Amino acid sequence: MGRAKLPRKSTNIDMTAMCDVAFLLLSFFILTTKFKPAEAIAVTTPSSVAAKVAETKDIVLITIDKDGKVFISMDDESKKEVIANTLNTTKNLNLDVQKFKKAGFFGAPFSGLSAFLAIPEEGRKGNALPGIPCKDSSNNEVSTWMGLVLSAYAGQKANIQLKGDNASKYPAFKNVIDAFKKNDILKFQMITNPESVPVGTELWKSAMKGEKRTE
Repeated sequence: MGRAKLPRKSTNIDMTAMCDVAFLLLSFFILTTKFKPAEAIAVTTPSSVAAKVAETKDIVLITIDKDGKVFISMDDESKKEVIANTLNTTKNLNLDVQKFKKAGFFGAPFSGLSAFLAIPEEGRKGNALPGIPCKDSSNNEVSTWMGLVLSAYAGQKANIQLKGDNASKYPAFKNVIDAFKKNDILKFQMITNPESVPVGTELWKSAMKGEKRTE
């Protein structure tokens, strides 16, 4: 007796539901994605092969742009509030403390801070600002800023970081470092663009030996 043959049926998978889910996910990511805004201070940092990761909390960042202008930013609003109140008391600047706390960075002399804070945040661009005076020892307001920072942290650790443009000149760095030294700040991190260690160099060889010892 012959074996009964089953009728062949074509395979048909309904993809409608999957397409709906895919388009929903695509729409979600398009609507929720936030593009990185243009940086207020454009800086192209030099490259280095340092492997140490920069701190991400309690940051006090001093930035030097390609024209040698200096800017300061902090991530702790409570410390910025202390600094604003100190400036209002000692220099009678009549600063808006709330605006001072919300400012992403500072890039004007003390005499121009009120006008700086009056500029809408989207209009505060480094290339249009004078920066903090730091030309020489007689007019180095960065030194005063660092004294205010240390006073605001009052014994707590502040992670001082320095980021400079690859095209900025040595005197700008020297004046900032002089401001650090004047406040006994002898340790700080340089922010650079990390790259891999060139193969065959002494640093690469020592790294390889270190990896072998840890295996």
